[in-house]
Amino acid sequence: MPGLPAQGGARRERGGNVTGKWNVSAVLLDMDGTLLDTERVYFESLVAALNASGFTDDIIPLCHAMVGLPGAECEAMLIERYGQDFPLADISNAFVANRDRILRAGLPLKDGAIGLLDALHAAECPMAIVTSSSRRNADAHLTLAGIRTRFEMILTGDDVTRGKPSPDLYLLAASRLGLKPEVCVAVEDSNHGVTAAHAAGTITIMVPDMVAPTEASRTKCAAVLPDLNAVLDMLRDRGGFASCSR
Repeated sequence: MPGLPAQGGARRERGGNVTGKWNVSAVLLDMDGTLLDTERVYFESLVAALNASGFTDDIIPLCHAMVGLPGAECEAMLIERYGQDFPLADISNAFVANRDRILRAGLPLKDGAIGLLDALHAAECPMAIVTSSSRRNADAHLTLAGIRTRFEMILTGDDVTRGKPSPDLYLLAASRLGLKPEVCVAVEDSNHGVTAAHAAGTITIMVPDMVAPTEASRTKCAAVLPDLNAVLDMLRDRGGFASCSR
């Protein structure tokens, strides 16, 4: 079973409590903000929808707090903030219209995504998408980004009762792969996602997108890295994928 091929180039500065070699049997990838550059689209779409309906009072921190959460929890936060009379249906419709208008221009991948996926495939390393998004959105967005056919296993918010930051999605992904979570690397961009992956017992890597890692998140991560190129470098250095072939 071959490991990932060596790659030259400058080494990146790495954070987190990384020690020794890792026994990596699978890689579990968050979708929005990790593989796909969608979190910014969601954020801008929601801010525009709120502004258009007259909600302009300090909404940026509120929208940042929603990054990485399932839609139902985001809706609950809006109702808690603005009360039961909040026009949720109107805002949701405006959000979807804004989002779809932006996405018609294309859905970009995060830096290093293709290189990482190519290397995992070459190493015959099992991988899965683990996302709080709905099955419908996951299929649509991965297809729009041109990478849907790369994944045989996609776990979404539709597969569990509790989404992130609950560990349920990651526990389910490991179970369906027939693996223990501790031999799975999870790659996340949000603090909520890190909480979920760490609670499940995975080797957790954070590649921050729109929101910086909290100190609590840093302590839960094996590493906090600048992009997916650095993730691939670290997997080569720390993993070797010796047990990926099953």
